[in-house]
Amino acid sequence: MEIIPVIDLKGGTVVHARMGQRELYRPIETPLARGSDPVDVVAGLLSIHPFASVYVADLDAIGGRGDNSAALAGLRQAFPQITLWLDNGIADIETATAWLRQDLGHLVLGSEAQTDTAAIGHFSEDRRAVLSLDFRGAEFQGPPAALAATQLWPRRVIVMTLDRVGSHAGPDFERLQAIKAAAPTRAVYAAGGVRDAADLDVLAQSGIAGALVASSLHNGRITAAHLKRLS
Repeated sequence: MEIIPVIDLKGGTVVHARMGQRELYRPIETPLARGSDPVDVVAGLLSIHPFASVYVADLDAIGGRGDNSAALAGLRQAFPQITLWLDNGIADIETATAWLRQDLGHLVLGSEAQTDTAAIGHFSEDRRAVLSLDFRGAEFQGPPAALAATQLWPRRVIVMTLDRVGSHAGPDFERLQAIKAAAPTRAVYAAGGVRDAADLDVLAQSGIAGALVASSLHNGRITAAHLKRLS
């Protein structure tokens, strides 16, 4: 099972994500780093485990308020061995193609940013593309066809339950199984609500390919020993 740590960037710093209320996010306070500088925070995460990938949400780009390109460049320079999974709100084929051409990492196409299925379908065979199916409560965020047209999905699909992010409410096991049943050939990743290693065990036993985690790494509920066992 693949565990991918998450950082949320806003104004060049790492912020503490909680329940998808992005306007309320504040700079993270973590025992893994001296402050909220992205390089320091990722270094702290890597002190726990040699993660191969890090998921980065560029909240400014997603919200249409600039971007965190300088912070991302700093991360790529400091950690060339890490593959960045970047969600930056890209929703059109031309912009996505230009971004992928730079070979900066893997591009996460968040359903909440899409207006149709054009980009999702166009990159369905691209191994650098990841689809994030975004939910708030029971409501799917994005065009309904993006959820229904499973044949358009790339090989990796994140099930992002935004209102569970940072909530310690536990993963949405029922929805994850529904998505896995709808697309059994896709690798499904859980995002939102992972509390501890016990949750990871349940996800692994149910065939979930991986999990995106943040709070449970910073608060120590998932340890180096847990990660070594799972990997």
